[in-house]
Order: sequence, then structure tokens, then C-alpha cells
Amino acid sequence: MGGGGGGGARSRGDERGVGPLLPEMQSGMTPPPGGSNGHHHRRQQVSAMESGGDAPGAAARRRFNWKAPAIVLVFELLESIAFSGVALNLVVYLATVLHGSTAFNAAHVDTWNGTTFIVPVIGAFLADSYWGKYRTILASIAFYLVGLVLLTVSAAVPSLRPGTACQMGASCAPATKTQFSVFFAALYLTSIGTGGVKSALLPFGAEQYDDDAERPERKQAFFSWFFAAINLGIFIAGTLISWLEQNVAWALGFGVGTACLLVAALAFVAGTPWYRVQMPTGSPLKDIIRVLVAAFRKRRVRLELEDGAAAPLHEDDDAKDEQQLARTKGLRCLDRAAVIVKGEAAAEGAWSLCTVSEVEGVKILVRMLPIWATCVLYAASLGQMTTTFIQQGMAMDARVGGRFKVPVASLVSVEVVFMLLWVALHDAAVIPLARRVTGRPGGLTQLQRMGVGRFLVVLALGTAALVERRRLRGVSAGGAAMSIAWQVPQFVLVAGSDVFCGIAQLEFFYGEAPAAMRSICSAFSFLALSLGFYVNSLVVTLVAAATGRPGWLAPDLNAGHLDYYFWLWTVISVANLLLYMVLAARYTPKQVAAAVEPATSD
Repeated sequence: MGGGGGGGARSRGDERGVGPLLPEMQSGMTPPPGGSNGHHHRRQQVSAMESGGDAPGAAARRRFNWKAPAIVLVFELLESIAFSGVALNLVVYLATVLHGSTAFNAAHVDTWNGTTFIVPVIGAFLADSYWGKYRTILASIAFYLVGLVLLTVSAAVPSLRPGTACQMGASCAPATKTQFSVFFAALYLTSIGTGGVKSALLPFGAEQYDDDAERPERKQAFFSWFFAAINLGIFIAGTLISWLEQNVAWALGFGVGTACLLVAALAFVAGTPWYRVQMPTGSPLKDIIRVLVAAFRKRRVRLELEDGAAAPLHEDDDAKDEQQLARTKGLRCLDRAAVIVKGEAAAEGAWSLCTVSEVEGVKILVRMLPIWATCVLYAASLGQMTTTFIQQGMAMDARVGGRFKVPVASLVSVEVVFMLLWVALHDAAVIPLARRVTGRPGGLTQLQRMGVGRFLVVLALGTAALVERRRLRGVSAGGAAMSIAWQVPQFVLVAGSDVFCGIAQLEFFYGEAPAAMRSICSAFSFLALSLGFYVNSLVVTLVAAATGRPGWLAPDLNAGHLDYYFWLWTVISVANLLLYMVLAARYTPKQVAAAVEPATSD
């Protein structure tokens, strides 16, 4: 984000296969109210869903089938091609086809990017609280396809785009309000469609492995290949789709992306008989608020009785369809929400008494938030690859082999190739070696791999600073321009950082999340990426104001000090790494309660 998070220890009552029409859709049931008093109602609902389309009491369950995650990986590859085919060239389309002004284009691209990375949080909430991951993905696909089809039509129909054939340097009439409206309607429908797909597809694919506890490396490999599918799609879109859009026809490029998503949608629906689908049990947000309210109400309650024994804590032992979490140390103030003070759990209301599992779910979120905050700064550091690294390359000699000139931005696409090589190295060499050294099935832990990623980004920024320092010395000495090949090491290091940290973050937020909040927690990565862009913009603004003119980030890099800017980000990344190491060392992982087997008589 292997990242199982104890999935193999929980009961299988909430893991079901679905028929072609998804029987739980026919039940017409609404999510039951949250709370400890609603657990029995939830179990009844799950049973009804399981038998909804079959004979009474016959629950249609599916064992692990490799076809289900394979379809998810193919879906993600095709979806990444479709999305990146729009996102990578959006500013170019606005400028060259719709003839928007520079400020207009920049503002709308930033707004759309921000929306695109915020919407998955909403989609995750719907998936975890009401619709379930399967139905959320289906609903999102509908919006996604409508948006891409409308986008293709807006590029293909002459009346929906300006018809002026502008010459180089000539002023062009911008698109009309109607033309802009159609384009942005298509764009934001696409953005809405990404919300459910980006938030729910990864946890949906990972859940297919939940009955495969004896082979955790399979789930860990799934996260690696999911990450690889995203980046392979970006690479294909940045090369083939971008070339079609800019050299043949924009409508053809958008149309190829639309066709990719259509094939992905058909494959996803066709794979329904092999999926194992988990339905939501109510709003997790309500349970979080209940824990906080109950803990506040009982803030004066003691956790030990007068005789020194621990106070009795409430847990719904009959909730076989829910993941039971073991009590952990720390954040004791929240434990009061589970203390039984009236002798019987039934005597207390839902807003005064919570289960140990519900309390532990809130503890998990509280513990993850500081880790997540370091992900925001890490994303900002990684963002230098698409901004200042490109600016640095523009000031270098882009010729390779004497005549061939490398497009500066193409190094970002080459970085994707480096990432795929790092993924192969990660799975084929690093993880097996770490397994032999540590004795753990997964080799390095998720937190350790995230630490390696943060360390590599420090090396990448330091390398960029040294390269820029050497380039500036060469300029001041009147020497020849420095070759762009000097940038390769920093891109290789960034690629390795992204592989180690990116994959581990996917696993961490999925595996550590409470079972009812996996989509929401998986969306944390997208939210961190979105906020990382804002942090990057803030740092640029502050540096520009503090260094004056021409400043570190001068329009002419030869007159500035981009190397100082890289050193600043190196220091920020080192501080972030040290903070992360402290937080990771003190982090308490999620602990799943041991399953209690019912007694049997001979």
C-alpha cells in the first residue's frame, strides 16, 4: 500500500462469493445501526445476505482463486492507462486545443488534481459504510465511462472545440462557455469515477487472499504487482497515448483510454463468480464517535477494581462475523469506553459502552496518524521528481550519443522503467534475502521498508544537490553544458524509494486498518499525495519570498542556486526520516484476538 493484518485469524462468516447478480443486492436491507447493541442485528443481516439468492441457509462461499486477483491487476493496468492518458496531457490540451490562458490552465489543472485525490476518501467512506467495495467499484465505473466517452466526444465533434487553426505565435480564440462546460463536465465525471476505483480496488483485490493465511507472501506479491500495474499504465500512457494525442488526434488518444476502461469494466463484471465479497456492517465513523463519547463520559472510571484486579471489559464474543482485536497497551484513556460499570453490559446504552474491538479500532487510527503525517512530507520530497528535477534537466545538455536529443520530461517515464526493475529486484532478491536473515515470512516489515524508502529519497535529493553544484561550477568556469545523463542516478534512487515506500504504504494502511475501515485507510495514501503537492507549493513560495531576486529558484537557473534548494529538501527529508524512525520504533501493531474454538462433546 505480507499486509494481511491478521486476516487469516478471523472467522470466514463475512467472506462470501457472489453470483452473477450479487444476491446481497436483492436483500433490500439497509446498514444496521452501529454500536455494541447492534452486533446481533448485524450478524442476522450477514446471514440473510449470504443466503439471499440460494436455498435457505446455504451460504455461497469462495475459496482463493488466482483468477480474481489477476482480473483486479489487469483492471488496474487498463484503468491507469485511461486515467494517465487524460492527466498527463491535460494542461497541453487546455493550452493547444481549448486555448485557455496560462493562469486559467494552471488553476483548473490544480483544482482537478486536488479533486481527483480527495474524491477517493469519499468513495472509501461509501465502500466501508454503505455500498461495499464491489458495488462501489461498479458505480464508479459507470461515472468513469460516461466521463471518458463525453471527453472523447468533446475532442472529436468540431462544434465542441474551437475551430481556429492557429499558426505559431498567433493569438487564438479561446473555447466558448459551452465548450468549456462540456469539457469540464466530462473531466469531473471522470474524477468522480476515479474515487471509488482508486479507494476500493486495492482492498478488494487484497481481500481475495484472506483465506490464504498459510501463504502470506502471495498477498505481499499482490501489493507489489498492483503497484507495478499502476506505474506500467503511467508509462504506456506517457509514451504511446501521449504520442497519439499530440501527433495523430486527441480524440483517438482519449478513445483508446476509453476502450481500455471499457475492457477493464467488462473483465471485472465477468469475474464476478470468482470474487469473495465482504459487505459493510454500518458506518465506522459512527463507531469512532461512540468510542470517543463513551470514553469522555467515563473519564473518571478506574481501570482497576478496589482489590487491584482489572475492571471487566465488554466484548461481544458471539460476533463471529467480525474481526476481534486484542487489547493493547497505551492510550488507556480510550479503554474506559469498554469498562462495564453497571454489572451487566445490557444495562448500559450504546453511547456509554463499546467493545474492546471498537476501542482498539480507534487506537489503531490514532497510532497511524503520526505515521501518515510523515507520508505527507515524504510525498512532498518525492514530488521534486516532476518539478525541480525537470527544471534541472532543462538546463543540461540533453543530447545522448552526439545527435539524439532526449526530451527532458521523458526521464520521468524512464523512472517508471527503473521502478519496474526495482519491483523485480524487490521480490526476487531483497525479500527472499530478508526472509533468510530475519526469519520472517515477509522479510522486512512494512515499517522497515517504509524507512528504507525514506532513506533512499534522502540519497536522491543529496545526489541532485551534488549534480547541480557541479553543473553550476562548470557554468561559472565557462565549460560545456553538463550531460543530462548525470541525472540518471537520482532518478534511479527515487524509483527505488518509491518502490520500497510506495508498496509498503499500500500494505501498511490496508493491513493495519480495522476490517470495517480498509478502504478509508487505503485512501490515506492518496490524501497524503494530495497534501504533499500543497506542502511543496508552500515551500516554493516561502523560499522565493526569503531569498528575494533572483533567489535560489531564479528563472535562469544559472543565476540561481537550485543546489541550495535541493540541500534544503535533503535536510527536510532527513528530519522526516528521523521523526519516522522514532514513531516506527514506538508503534504498536494491530493484534488480532485468538479465535476461540467451540467446545465439542464426544
